[in-house]
Amino acid sequence: MELLVVGGTGTLGRQIVRRAIDSGHSVRCLVRNPRKASFLQEWGAKLIEGDLCDPETLAPALEGVEGVIDAATTRATDSLRIREVDWEGKVALIQGAKAANVQRYLFFSILDAEKFPNVPLMDIKHCTELFLAEAGIPYTILRPCGFMQGLIGQYAVPILDNQLVWITGAGAAIAYMDTIDIAKIAVRALETPEAANQTYPVVGPRAWGAYEIIRLCERLAGQTAKTARLELPILRLIRRITRFFQWGQNVADRLSFAEVLASDRPLNAPMEPVYQALDLDPSETTTLEDYLQEYFTRIMAKLKEIGYEKEKEKKRRKQKVKGGKK
Repeated sequence: MELLVVGGTGTLGRQIVRRAIDSGHSVRCLVRNPRKASFLQEWGAKLIEGDLCDPETLAPALEGVEGVIDAATTRATDSLRIREVDWEGKVALIQGAKAANVQRYLFFSILDAEKFPNVPLMDIKHCTELFLAEAGIPYTILRPCGFMQGLIGQYAVPILDNQLVWITGAGAAIAYMDTIDIAKIAVRALETPEAANQTYPVVGPRAWGAYEIIRLCERLAGQTAKTARLELPILRLIRRITRFFQWGQNVADRLSFAEVLASDRPLNAPMEPVYQALDLDPSETTTLEDYLQEYFTRIMAKLKEIGYEKEKEKKRRKQKVKGGKK
C-alpha cells in the first residue's frame, strides 16, 4: 500500500514507519522539519513537508495515498495548544483523506477516553473517534494506554541516578505496551479487511501499578529507589497557576492527565479478540519484565564498561606520573 504516516518522528510513529517499510509498504511521512526527520528517509520513507495546522499542505501529502496512519499528538513542550493539533489539525486531515479517497484511516486514540471528559486530551481523542466514524472513510481506531518506553525516564533513570521517583497518588495500574508491538498491530490492522470500521484496545499482557514497577526496577538495578508522592490537590494547584501563562497552557492541559493516573480505575482491557481478529500470536508480545530486563542488562553492562575504561585511564595516568619522576 501507499501509506502516509503522520507523527512519524515520535516514539510510536518511528516504529510504525520502520514496521511498514519492513512489511513492504511504500511510506511517506508528513513532517514539519525534514532535517530533523532525515533518519526516516534513511530507512526508506519519503518525506513530505507539511503541517496539520496548515490544511493547504495536506492535499499534496495525501495525493495517491491508500492508507493513513495517524500517530501524531501534541507534546507538552510544543508551542501549539492540544486543541489546535489534536482536534483542528485532525479534522482537517480526516477531511483531506476523505477528499483524496483514502481507503483506510488508522487513528490512535487512548483507552477509556470517553470516561474522562474533564481531561482535554482524552475528551479531544474521544470526539475525534466520533468524527472519524461519521466521516465515511473505512477506519480503524487503536486505543493504547501507555508506552513501555516512557517508563525508562520515569522510573529506571532516576533509580540508577539515585534521584527521586515522583508518584501521583496511589497510581492507576496501567497495561503498558512496547511501541514495537503496537506498531506491529497497527500495520497488521491496516492490512486486514475485517479490521475496517473497528475499534480495538492495544494494551500489554497485564496492568502494573507504580510501586510494582519501582520494585521491579530496584531488583533489576540492585538499588533502592527514593520516592516522593505528589498528591492530586497539589497538581491541580500547579495546573491552575500554569494556565495563567501563555507558555504554560499546554503544560496545564497535560497536567490534567494526572486525573487519569491518580484514579483507581485500572487502564486495561481484554486483548484476546484483537489477536484473533488480526491473526497475531500473543506470546510474541513483550512483557514489562522482559522489556526492563533488557534495558537494565544493557545499561549495567555499559556502566561497567565506562567504569573499566575510567579505571584503565586512571592507571595509565599513574604510570605516566611515575615515569616522569624517574
